Amino acid sequence: MKIYYACILAALLFNCSPKKEAQQTSLTVSFERVSPSLDAVMSNEVTVSVIAQGYEWSEGPLWLEDKQMLLFSDVPANTIYRWTEKEGATKYLKPSGFTAQISHGGESGSNGLALDDKGNLILCQHGDRRIALMNSPIDQPKAEFRTIADKYNGKRFNSPNDVVSYNNNFFFTDPPYGLVKNMADSSKEIAFQGVYRAKANGQVQLLIDSLTRPNGIAFSPDHKKLYVANSDPEKARWYEYQLNDSLEIVSGKILFDATNIGSTEKGLPDGMKVDAQGNIFATGPGGIWIFSGNGELLGKIKVEEATSNCALTADGKTLFVTNDMNILRIQLRK
Repeated sequence: MKIYYACILAALLFNCSPKKEAQQTSLTVSFERVSPSLDAVMSNEVTVSVIAQGYEWSEGPLWLEDKQMLLFSDVPANTIYRWTEKEGATKYLKPSGFTAQISHGGESGSNGLALDDKGNLILCQHGDRRIALMNSPIDQPKAEFRTIADKYNGKRFNSPNDVVSYNNNFFFTDPPYGLVKNMADSSKEIAFQGVYRAKANGQVQLLIDSLTRPNGIAFSPDHKKLYVANSDPEKARWYEYQLNDSLEIVSGKILFDATNIGSTEKGLPDGMKVDAQGNIFATGPGGIWIFSGNGELLGKIKVEEATSNCALTADGKTLFVTNDMNILRIQLRK
């Protein structure tokens, strides 16, 4: 095993609020090479920068290649921010996940973000407990939403957490993290924590009801595999499910079990992204875990604070990471 380290001093942090002064911060990041196959994914000259900071809990990064823009949620703040190289981080949408005019508390904002086949913004809304579509163009955001799905068998979802979109199908996870009292919340209507498939017409299909805390979700490039993270300290795992041509699950297995490691590192299996070659970038205990498409652990990007999710540019060379209060940009290779 080869380990190489880098200590990063971010030179410029863009304001996430006009009231906050730009700051400098140091962030220690280490890179652990488990397999030589990692060399095809990232070089040994990786650069890391903090491009924004000051958030309560950043989540759900979505990279828009055509606009060279990153969107991400600050879940407790009920706000989505945008980041561009030119303008830095600015407020994009508020409210993002809880639209009622009453106090909610907890993590009520949007979490996972995706685009549908027409380029509309799809949101996992914790507070409103639904999968929703923003009823305005991406470059003209308005807090006006249309519900895609908010119930299963007449019962409200817990708090949709992460979502992937393919061919007018929305696959999403539904743990209880957006409920103020989590599992003990009296408003919880569904006994389990599910993984679902919703169609654009609102039809909902339950795919998995056996996971304790389903969280991050991603497809393989050919859409024949569905990956789901389980963010339970007692079952800190990533799962792989085989899909048929109708996008139905035909089998499943544990891709990797990090339960023993999860007790000693910050973070749990959370959001993930898959590159064009099928490599999986999965946020988890201690940082970002990198797996091959067949589940081989290639290496890790180890970060001080808990990581929640990540986003890749189309060429797979740049990884954006939501890292608690920070947003990181990791240049994997040139």
